[in-house]
Parts: sequence; C-alpha cells; structure tokens
Amino acid sequence: MKTLYDRVSMKSSKLVTNAYSTSFSMGIKFLAPRFHNPIYAIYGFVRLADEIVDSFHDFDKAKLLKEFKRDTYQAIEDGISMNPILQSFQEVANKFGIENYLIETFLKSMEMDLHKSEYDQNGYENYILGSAEVVGLMCLRVFTEGDTKRYEELKPFAMKLGSAFQKINFLRDLHADSEGLGRMYFPQLRNQNFTEAIKKEIEADVAADFALGYQGIKMLPKDARFGVYVAYIYYSKLLNKITQLPAECIMEERVRISDQHKYALFFGSFLRHSFNML
Repeated sequence: MKTLYDRVSMKSSKLVTNAYSTSFSMGIKFLAPRFHNPIYAIYGFVRLADEIVDSFHDFDKAKLLKEFKRDTYQAIEDGISMNPILQSFQEVANKFGIENYLIETFLKSMEMDLHKSEYDQNGYENYILGSAEVVGLMCLRVFTEGDTKRYEELKPFAMKLGSAFQKINFLRDLHADSEGLGRMYFPQLRNQNFTEAIKKEIEADVAADFALGYQGIKMLPKDARFGVYVAYIYYSKLLNKITQLPAECIMEERVRISDQHKYALFFGSFLRHSFNML
C-alpha cells in the first residue's frame, strides 16, 4: 500500500531533521501535531540540497544539484517520487500550495554556493532571500493552511525572521565558512577584516530584522506560534552570546549553545507562553 511508503518517506524526513539539527527538531515538537510532518518534510528537502553544496566535495556537485532540482519538479508534477525525501516534500508542496517560485529561488541560492566565494550587497541580499526568507515562506504556507489573506499579512514578517536566523548562522559559522568552505557571505568583509566595528554593524542589522520578525510571531496562528517562538528564543540567545564575544573569537571557533542550556531555554519559553507573556 502506498500509505506505507508515504509513512516511511515522512519518517525519512524526520530522521534527517533530527540528525542535522537538534534545535530545529526541538522547535518542531512545540508546534501543533498536525504541523510536525509538513515542517519535517520542508527541512529534509532544504537540508539535502544544502548537503550537496556543502559536503559532497569528492563528487560533481553541480551535476548532483541539477539532478536534484529536476527530480524535485518532477516529483511535484507527478505527485510521487522514489526519493523518500522528495516524496514527502512534494506531498506538502502540493497540499499547501507551496509555489514553484519559492522552490526555484531557494535552489538558485544553492547554485550560488557552487560558484561564489564572496558577495556584494546585492548578492548577499539575494542569497539570504533564497536560502532563508523563502524557506520561511514555505513554512508560513503550512501554518496559514490555505488562508491567503493571513499569509500575505504575515509574509514580510516571516521573511525578516528567516533573514535574522540566517545572518546569525553566518556569524556563528564564520570560521567554518571561511576556513572550511572558502566562503565569506558578509559584503563588509570583501576587502576588510572582521573588526569590532563591522561585528557591531552586523549585529545591529540582525536586531532590526529580529524586531520585525517578533511582531510577526505574535500574529501567527496559535497552533504555530509557540514552536516558532522557541526557535526565536534559541537564536536570540545565540546572538546574545555572539555579541559578548570579541570579533577574533568569532573568527576562530563556532559559537555553540549546549544542549542543557537549550532545554533550559525551551522550558523558560514554555512557562512564558503558558502565562500568555508572549
């Protein structure tokens, strides 16, 4: 029965999510149960594409990404795929009306990682749009469940929240991206070193995105609000930890929050949510 294959496919997406992101997995658990599988499916899809460009160095990454892109659109058109991750993603894309232009914009950002090692302001904004903002919109399609008016109202806030998350990822991974992958996303660093002044400029930009993103969280449907808020709290604490470290430390090692601290953050978020303090 195909229902068994569908369940196995969705479990594959959940397995990918749990294996690659403890924080994201925890956040999903705080969503209403009906949102769990769709968000696992979206994360599994974007994670696979990201792995192609970030990890498969001994293979033809351009060819693999081209095939992945072709298979993605074919899966959505046919309503089935023998790739379990694409099977669960196409099911969600078709059910919730995730537009092809969101998928195309995301995959273009992955293609950029194949060829670009540094970015000007325009390239930086385009990369964030594709790698983070449209992923937030995919999730928003799920959370609004066909309510087009609500989706359009929340769209700019979801994009800003995704932007903030990605910029924090860039700061957290500055050492790994520059040393391990030879990439430098921040346009301020094209011709300059990572100084305290540049660090503060980037942090202020993230804070502005966060402020708008938080307003959107408060407007989300109740069943989605707490899970997104948990992710917001995690990234807020990560940003706070980054702001307290000197620029040279950020360039030398990846900034982390321990699992024990994450659980404490999520418990505090639960209490805050329970007492309607969000």
